[in-house]
Amino acid sequence: VLDKRWQTCRTVALWLNITKMTITIFKAYKTKLTLNNAEMSYLLGCAGFARFVFNWGLAEWKRQYEAGEKPSAYGLKKQFNAIKDEQFPWTREYPYAIEQESFDHLGKAFQNFFRRVKKGEKGYPKFKSRRDMIKFSVRGNISVEPNRVKLPVVGWVRLVESNYLPTNGVKILSANISKQVDDWFISLQVEEATIEPEKATGEVVGVDMGIKSLAVCSDGTVFENRKTLYRHEKKLAYLQRELSRRKKGSHNREKTRAKLARLHQKVANIRENTLHTISRHVTAKTKPSVVVIEDLNVAGMLENVHLSKAISDASMGELRRQIEYKAKWNGVDVLVADRWFPSSKLCSRCGAIKETLSLSERVYVCECGNVIDRDLNAALHLA
Repeated sequence: VLDKRWQTCRTVALWLNITKMTITIFKAYKTKLTLNNAEMSYLLGCAGFARFVFNWGLAEWKRQYEAGEKPSAYGLKKQFNAIKDEQFPWTREYPYAIEQESFDHLGKAFQNFFRRVKKGEKGYPKFKSRRDMIKFSVRGNISVEPNRVKLPVVGWVRLVESNYLPTNGVKILSANISKQVDDWFISLQVEEATIEPEKATGEVVGVDMGIKSLAVCSDGTVFENRKTLYRHEKKLAYLQRELSRRKKGSHNREKTRAKLARLHQKVANIRENTLHTISRHVTAKTKPSVVVIEDLNVAGMLENVHLSKAISDASMGELRRQIEYKAKWNGVDVLVADRWFPSSKLCSRCGAIKETLSLSERVYVCECGNVIDRDLNAALHLA
């Protein structure tokens, strides 16, 4: 530092007591519930109550708008509370928090609709049916213990997995209860104060995504595409044909529909597990300083009628999303390569570019003598 009074240069040592920054993050924890018949019946009633309130609000919103009025979620909630004891006395059996959340969801649905209208898009809110809405949300007095959760009015419900949901140091914002096929799940949205993760210092990792191999890392790790939908396609087609032959409204049709739903759920679970395994390895396990991924035009790729089903099954967009948010949790930077960067056509040894490279060429052969797997070559260039 130049001290003008003495016209001399002095070295100033500044000692800072640097503490790790505490940041607030929002997370969701989802786990399975263990319920008896009485509890399942009550939760089904709660889901029906949430669906009824949403549909009533949507119908009343539409009626008031056509009559020239200006409806709002808050106004509809006041109107419903004024008439429910007289017209819908059975609603008193269920938590008031469910009614509040249903009207909030209705308000958000119209906010999203108005936003889409400004963009010239469609998407008016739709009425909910039993098939697409066996779920409800609650806020308020929610307590968590290692193996159970206490919900407003509902009471304590047991968990399949112990010591997973956070019990200390978090603020529980809301809980979503949903039924998927035969199982009930709870998802807690929490506000969590945590220490900002230290910057990861591992080697840079490039990740090349594809169909043959779902992800190939520059460190040589290969995650094969499990082709979940393809492996279960015949069974799905068989059950779909069986469902079409069943008489509508019959018990046998409902049994077949349940079988089909369970198989679809199995396919989704296998796919989800694969994607979480890859994203965890790329971020939390290897701890690279930077993860480099491609900016894939998935929507454009789906226009290929020969590969659209395989691309949808690979879920590369979901894999990118998981890598990006898990990287933030682990102090890893994510770099997205330009969409037109020729990672597959570049030689990882000499840097030469191939003018043409068909999808059938799975091995990259260069004039310099470099013979390497096509996807690994791309991952090295991304890194």
